[in-house]
This record gives sequence, C-alpha cells and structure tokens, in this order.
Amino acid sequence: MSKSNTKIMSIALMVVGAGLAIWGFQKSGGLESKISSALTGSQTDNVMMLYISGAVCLAIGVYLYLKK
Repeated sequence: MSKSNTKIMSIALMVVGAGLAIWGFQKSGGLESKISSALTGSQTDNVMMLYISGAVCLAIGVYLYLKK
C-alpha cells in the first residue's frame, strides 16, 4: 500500500471515529439512555459501543497518519 493511500485511509478512519463518538454523545442524551442511566447508573450498550468503536477508529487513524 502506498504512502498516499495510507494517509487517505487514516484520515477517513479519523473522520469515521469522530463521527461515531459524536453520534454516541447525541444518543446519550436520548430518552432511552436517560432511563437506563437512571435505573442502572450506566449508559446503554449501544451508546458505549459507539464511544468505543469511535475511539478505536480515531486511535488507529492517528497511528496510521503519524506512522512513518
């Protein structure tokens, strides 16, 4: 894989990761999440999966972008 393809893929991963994290943040303010948080003290599984997958995509994207 050429260096320019890696850079493009890393930028795409960072954008996707940021989008997933933002989507998770928006879903955390929803009614279902608020009820679940009030009853169990934690976020719903869907919100947590969005946060985790967003963080993983973002971390891999930054790593690939900074890799020489």
